[in-house]
Amino acid sequence: MLKQKIKELFAEDCSGHDYWHSLRVLNNAEKIVKAEKCDEYMVMIVALLHDTDDIKIFETTNYKNARRIMQECYLTEDTIEHVIDTISEISFKGTETIQPLSIEGKIVQDADRLDAMGAIGIARAFAYGGNHNRSIHIPGCRPSTNMDETEYRNHEGTTINHFYEKLFLIKDMMNTDCAKAIAGKRDEYMREFLKEFYDEWNEQ
Repeated sequence: MLKQKIKELFAEDCSGHDYWHSLRVLNNAEKIVKAEKCDEYMVMIVALLHDTDDIKIFETTNYKNARRIMQECYLTEDTIEHVIDTISEISFKGTETIQPLSIEGKIVQDADRLDAMGAIGIARAFAYGGNHNRSIHIPGCRPSTNMDETEYRNHEGTTINHFYEKLFLIKDMMNTDCAKAIAGKRDEYMREFLKEFYDEWNEQ
């Protein structure tokens, strides 16, 4: 029931934050859970709901979508508030990014970040850039660094600059050993991709 509601909510999304992203985050979280002592039920719910009120996609307040879905799934008010508190700590917010207090939050944060890396991460970066009318690459346009949350949310740089503004940073922001191991491989893949990208760009 929860998965179906997530699928319906993200049915029209083409920005890389769709239903399949939520499922991949859940799958990543399930890998990490095997090495951590945690509330697996809570991890599952948070993983599926983590983007339901993402400011990049929805114009909701007070986690309206997440609350509605959980209420329709008959979750208790205590569970709903716990999930909301955890979701609020997960997103990347530039220099204002925080580490979740709970192990469940740490796991989902790692799982979400892993889906922003590697081959999938590259595909999602270009999907998001295209969805928001961003240029692929502009030679001489340098990435912006040390952005706070407001600057990061309002920033309209190129997709290639996004690698330096976020994607290359998250390997060193992982919370769990399992995620760190996976992130290392995916980070290397992205760097090789960018090297090839520049080689091909400079052939023009």
